[in-house]
Amino acid sequence: MGEEDHGHHAERMVVTYWDADGNEIVRYYAADVPDDEIPEVIDHPQSGLPAGRDRENPPVLEKPQAYKSHLEYVKERRTEEEAESLLEEALTKLREKRGE
Repeated sequence: MGEEDHGHHAERMVVTYWDADGNEIVRYYAADVPDDEIPEVIDHPQSGLPAGRDRENPPVLEKPQAYKSHLEYVKERRTEEEAESLLEEALTKLREKRGE
């Protein structure tokens, strides 16, 4: 089988990124993608750190984000009044279901 049997291979460019620990990751982009559309920083899949194109000056993680619980995410989206209302509504439904 020749190359014609496998279809057309698009031209591509190689972009290398490094994280603060020196880990390298390679990404491939179509050759006709403008340079300003190629991300300057990506998340390194193994380390989770931000990785940039400059090997000598990789981006640093500014502030590690603490784990947020489900309740913390809910509190970001709801006011205290909305929370009280939703809680009361849920308790009412539960009581009706139990026959109280």
